[in-house]
Amino acid sequence: MKSKFILYASVISATAVVVALMIIFFNMMNLSQLVLRDTKTGEIYGTYRLKSESFSVTFVHSVNKSPVTDIYEVHDGEIIMTGTVYYGFGAGVPTELEGDQTLTYGENGEMIISNMNLHIPDLVYVVGTVSDHVLTINGEEISLRDLCGRNSSVAFTIR
Repeated sequence: MKSKFILYASVISATAVVVALMIIFFNMMNLSQLVLRDTKTGEIYGTYRLKSESFSVTFVHSVNKSPVTDIYEVHDGEIIMTGTVYYGFGAGVPTELEGDQTLTYGENGEMIISNMNLHIPDLVYVVGTVSDHVLTINGEEISLRDLCGRNSSVAFTIR
């Protein structure tokens, strides 16, 4: 009787390990990837697994010369702009809130717009020639100037 118990316990333990490994494997396979691609040639500059389902791009605004950070999340394979952080008004930065958007001010005077929830079907950045664009993903900062080159037109897609 004791040997049958040991056999059943072993089978149950082995099954539990296999199920756990399968869950880990499928979760890894289901992580979205952010793909950066040249809009003209289709060349892939980089592919990044999204561990937190969010990323941001920071650059110096071409008109008011202050930093801007656009914040994105990925939901159901779509890129959604959820917020932006900027330090000065100028062409191309929000001047009015829409819908559920909120404006708060940070400790250093930055303006933070949250709850934007804008679906961005074609997210493209042109990498700066004077200042860089920096992708922050999974806690890592990536210079788009170093990765793609100055004046590159870079499409961000999810796969």
